[in-house]
Amino acid sequence: MSQPLTAKFTLNDLRNARVSGRRVPMLTCYDYTTAKLMSGAGVPMILVGDSAANVILGHPTTLPVSLEFMAEITAAVRRGAPHALLVADLPFGTYGGSLDKGFDAAAKLMKTTGADLVKIETAEGHLPLVKSLADAGVGVMAHMGLRPQSVNVLGGYRSQGRTAEEAIEIVSLAVRMQRAGAVALLLEAVPADVAAAVVAETNIPVIGCGAGPACHGHVVVMHDILGLSDHRPRFAPLFGDAAGPMRDAFSSYVRQIAEGLYPADEHNYSMSVDERRKFLASEKTPATY
Repeated sequence: MSQPLTAKFTLNDLRNARVSGRRVPMLTCYDYTTAKLMSGAGVPMILVGDSAANVILGHPTTLPVSLEFMAEITAAVRRGAPHALLVADLPFGTYGGSLDKGFDAAAKLMKTTGADLVKIETAEGHLPLVKSLADAGVGVMAHMGLRPQSVNVLGGYRSQGRTAEEAIEIVSLAVRMQRAGAVALLLEAVPADVAAAVVAETNIPVIGCGAGPACHGHVVVMHDILGLSDHRPRFAPLFGDAAGPMRDAFSSYVRQIAEGLYPADEHNYSMSVDERRKFLASEKTPATY
């Protein structure tokens, strides 16, 4: 049984985990209440992902989510899990095309939310931004492999690095991201051999999201492992069926309303005997309200 998170899990703890061989669990989270539950379960790292666009807002891609929305939910998660290493996604459209624009967006996300790191879906063109942020003291987790914000360019949600050329490019980019100042890497939907090569060629923590056992930590979308998603990726194990009990509870509520079982006496508020007598007596005179 895991223990509640009672002390701050820091970037140094993550770095030490790489050295010691400890595997670090990470989950996505989008609200205060769930963050409290995760903290109580001992989850040391939380990602406030732009996957909120899918699982919270119902969009087919992550593209529509705004910086303001990401900041609001990240701050809520921080309040619920004050000791977790909190990573916030920089959403689509906030860091492309302009170094200053990307810097300002990342700085705003850090300053207003209490996040420890920002995650950026990176390509070669983002190396100057990563360096600029690192120079300013912003910890960047560089996301490579499958990049959902680039779904239209990639031609869909397809695993990456499955050809030798693609694999070499991912490993090379990982090394360059480290040199630019990234403090951690996230590899999504890449072959285990590619992730193992990235781990071997770098000296910063590597978080896998469907990237095999060589990674130092692993992250999945919370809704996927709880059976709340319409489509669960192959790398996300199913640890419970939250959907079934929730549907049952909703159905019971609907039935009790329909059958007049709710509200019952124990759900109602009452007046004192004297106040009730006065109120009932007032009903015998014309209403003045």
